[in-house]
Amino acid sequence: MQWLYCDFHIHTTWSDGEYSPGEVVSLYGEAGFDVIAITDHVLDAESISRSGRPVSELSVMDSSEFGSYQEELWDAARIAWERYNMLLIPGVELTNNTSRYHILALDIKEYISPDLSVEEIIACIRRQQGISVACHPYIRNHSGDDPSFHLWENHERLATMFDAWEVANRDDLFNVVGLKKFNYIGNSDFHEARHLLSWKTLLQCDRNVESVKAAIRRNDRVSLFLYRGGKIK
Repeated sequence: MQWLYCDFHIHTTWSDGEYSPGEVVSLYGEAGFDVIAITDHVLDAESISRSGRPVSELSVMDSSEFGSYQEELWDAARIAWERYNMLLIPGVELTNNTSRYHILALDIKEYISPDLSVEEIIACIRRQQGISVACHPYIRNHSGDDPSFHLWENHERLATMFDAWEVANRDDLFNVVGLKKFNYIGNSDFHEARHLLSWKTLLQCDRNVESVKAAIRRNDRVSLFLYRGGKIK
């Protein structure tokens, strides 16, 4: 088995990212990455209602767009594999700013509402045999707010429900996650080109989606690396 260079938290023009899925594939593929996950935002209904603006102006998608989003990611995944031998795993970031939790759902096939409770969201992801990741669960240097702090406030109850916790997000390291010895990964939370230079994950496993998911769950051959540019290999 080889070590795979991975990033499981990437946004595109389907939400608040600057690049289309195809452009993300080119950027990561040319850099030499092995596995990426595109995880655009789905926002909770109360946050949308409070904004007084339509979904199209909020840089998020709704349930009616999920099918089209999935189709575009499947097309991008085919190109990623054919051109770069790179896996692209479709996902979303379930973004509940009202209750203050963000959850990555990787390799899901059906829409999941961010209005559900954390426990319900994790159960929905598990039923679809996907991967659940607690996003940026602690204070970030690059953000003035704590949109996922609910997860850390309840970490003792939620710890083993998640398949993994982000121990690194962009340039931040969350030592509290490491000290608890939770299953972990590190991600860029990519929105624009400069975010490529950030923490990433190394997994030792076979280059297929099921092996990658098993490696995240097992979490015994995982490491972090800080990517600072150039061709990886």
